[in-house]
Amino acid sequence: MTLHPIGTVLRLLRQEFPELTVSKIRFLETEGLVLPQRRESGQRAFTDEDIDRLRFVLRAQRDRFWPLKVIKAALDRMDLGLDPSTPAGGSDQTRYAEGSPSEQGPPSASPGTDAGESPAGGESGSTGGSGSDHPEPVGARLPTAGQLRRRRTIRLTPSELREHTGLDVAAYTQLKAFGLIRTDASGRHGADDLDVARECTTLAAHGLEPRHLRLFRVAADREIGLAQQILEPVRRRRARGAADADPEQLEAEILARTLALHVALVRAGLGQTQ
Repeated sequence: MTLHPIGTVLRLLRQEFPELTVSKIRFLETEGLVLPQRRESGQRAFTDEDIDRLRFVLRAQRDRFWPLKVIKAALDRMDLGLDPSTPAGGSDQTRYAEGSPSEQGPPSASPGTDAGESPAGGESGSTGGSGSDHPEPVGARLPTAGQLRRRRTIRLTPSELREHTGLDVAAYTQLKAFGLIRTDASGRHGADDLDVARECTTLAAHGLEPRHLRLFRVAADREIGLAQQILEPVRRRRARGAADADPEQLEAEILARTLALHVALVRAGLGQTQ
């Protein structure tokens, strides 16, 4: 993942928006329209996706004269996999795509998916039947390290999360009580909570309640903790100026491999019970 300082972002965007200033970029960050990373020095670091997101915002202001409230709503729809030009609530076919705004077109375009991925709810290479002669390798459906690190900027209120996932108030309360979903400081849920809530809703149809699923929360926290223990020496060396690997990237790679290991162990266990 390439990270750009704010000066580079300004230079790239000024080719299309010559009056853009650093202050404007910082203002859009303050408004929550873009969320750059922070380096150890505290300086902002923008991904290519952040730059495309800024470009979307600036075009919406210049070409469509959209106010920030409308732009925020459009970005939320994009992050949910919806057409940003569709009025909020105008479609009951809510579809969540993992693609970021950079992988989607200008405001009038429909969102796309990553190369090789089908729209949410489907699998790349699937023919829609169970009798495919060339089943997709399970590893192809696991998230890569880059996908694990991808930041999605969805922010939903509790009622919006319930609306998008079909959770009732009781189930929502239990998911929070068992730590499966968590609100941020502003009381909103992020994109990952949307994924978690949807999977929990599906599993509930098979009789698995939040009290059963809390084991997954514990296991996930332990995996993350193990990766962080391994990476602590790397972070210390980096702090002393060593040219070690990026700890965040390395952490994502380790966790991606633990997910692959988990799937392999489950498949092996299923094979032993047959």
